[in-house]
Amino acid sequence: MAISGSTVPPRADEAMVGALRARMQGAVLDRRDPDYDAARRVWNGLIDRHPAVIARCAGTADVVEAVEVARQFRPVVSVRGGGHQVAGSAVCDDGLVIDLSAMRGVHVDPVARTARVQAGARWADVDRATQVFGLVTPGGEVSRTGVAGFTLGGGMGLIMRAHGLACDNVRSIEVVTADGVVRTAGRGEHPDLFWAARGGGRGIGIVTSFEFELHPLGPEVATAQVFYPYEQAREVLRAWRDLTATLPETVAPEFVLWNVPADPAVPTEMHGQKVVVVLAVHAGDPAEGAQVLAPLAELGTPLLDAGGTVPYVEVQSSVDALFPDGGRYFFKSHFLDGLTDEAIETLLACDADRPNPESLLVLRTLGGAVDRVGPEESAYPHRGARYNLSIDAGWTDPALDATALRWARTAWDAMRPYATGGVYLNFAGLDAETGAAALYGRGTDRLDAVRRAYDPDGVLADAAGKP
Repeated sequence: MAISGSTVPPRADEAMVGALRARMQGAVLDRRDPDYDAARRVWNGLIDRHPAVIARCAGTADVVEAVEVARQFRPVVSVRGGGHQVAGSAVCDDGLVIDLSAMRGVHVDPVARTARVQAGARWADVDRATQVFGLVTPGGEVSRTGVAGFTLGGGMGLIMRAHGLACDNVRSIEVVTADGVVRTAGRGEHPDLFWAARGGGRGIGIVTSFEFELHPLGPEVATAQVFYPYEQAREVLRAWRDLTATLPETVAPEFVLWNVPADPAVPTEMHGQKVVVVLAVHAGDPAEGAQVLAPLAELGTPLLDAGGTVPYVEVQSSVDALFPDGGRYFFKSHFLDGLTDEAIETLLACDADRPNPESLLVLRTLGGAVDRVGPEESAYPHRGARYNLSIDAGWTDPALDATALRWARTAWDAMRPYATGGVYLNFAGLDAETGAAALYGRGTDRLDAVRRAYDPDGVLADAAGKP
């Protein structure tokens, strides 16, 4: 079951295609172009959409031209960044895709400890550039994740308790608004746009670059990666819950229910085995990391302790191969204020029904720097929650579509009584599946007002999604 709103896409609007080709430096692809099929495909193989035209922008000037053409012809518009996104909103049926994936530049200022990152970059691009100087900004846990969508939706990662979410580290953005004007938004300039860009997701315009704050860390970091027998899941999860209340903010521990992948770093006899995995990075001196992380290997009797000191870029890319391009993905999430014994029992029951080895359940520990950002400072509304639960369905066989989707939705429903009611924008299911109040909280009306102020005619309304 591919997700598409059109079965027989209409012929591309020749005038719109011609206007884009006359004005843009980058490639403009319609359905007759031999590269069209490759260009329309996204990371999530569940998404199979056929845009009328793809405008592959070479830079900000091309984005301006594409927006001007959108103003003239008023197609459905979607915006594509780095390319690793679950919901599939990066590509639309029968409309205009403004594709930023060729804009991958990263410029680091090691003295100011900032990085200017173009919106088509992936986290691998950022980490590679910043680690030359032993600096980081909080990024995703899969290096092929696109920087733009990840950041605009909040951005949780392994060093967030030390340094905040990705959106908390944005100093400014460059954005092309629906009137075709290039604006720089920061605390002192267009502060409403700046507020909305940090957690509000799509719809404020087309962000073409971010200025990130950087922090000293790396090139090597201390890590924990402990595999426990599945039979100890209840014991380990209760102990993990208690430990998360005592660990320092340099650690953001994760708890994973999964099957061991065919990873050469793991003994072959463990491949495919259902296990508990506890993960963390110490966002501090690696010489101190072993002692800080040691309690994570004392939650039960480990099958394997694969932690150690490794390059930060390796940590950030270590699971890339487990989430391949073209796989089928569907993620849902909850925020939790705590983990009662009843919630733990329910979670384990959900995992017992997990339909395939590639799907997983992940608990991430929040707090620390994430909660030091005031509730009115950004559009990200989920401050104060203790955990995030991510229900990650992943599979390759289309015959599993209905089963995998049903499992994820059923697990989400089962965990709802223990949740805050908030849903992480980046793990919200497919487009239009989650209500705006769950995604944006009390900032919903303010976010709508910002979108209307900068796009009163709805030129980019479709790019905002319709939660």
